[in-house]
Amino acid sequence: MEQNKIEQKHKVIVYTTPTCPYCVTLKAFLDEHQIPYEHKDASDPQVQQEMFVKCQCFSVPVIDIDGKIIVGFNRQEICTALDIKE
Repeated sequence: MEQNKIEQKHKVIVYTTPTCPYCVTLKAFLDEHQIPYEHKDASDPQVQQEMFVKCQCFSVPVIDIDGKIIVGFNRQEICTALDIKE
């Protein structure tokens, strides 16, 4: 149950598009590690604008972990930010 304490201490927002294979990989990774996250569909123009304000780019996936922005599926950086030991 210690993992549940780790999961709950992070606010995670994921920006993806339906056709992005890296987005699918990111969501599967978070699900595998039981990390709760808020999903936002970056194909929506309003969400694109919100995402652009955060990272100054239109690439996906973008993951916001407690205000730290990671563009792309960078497994090592995501693990570090979420305290995941692999």
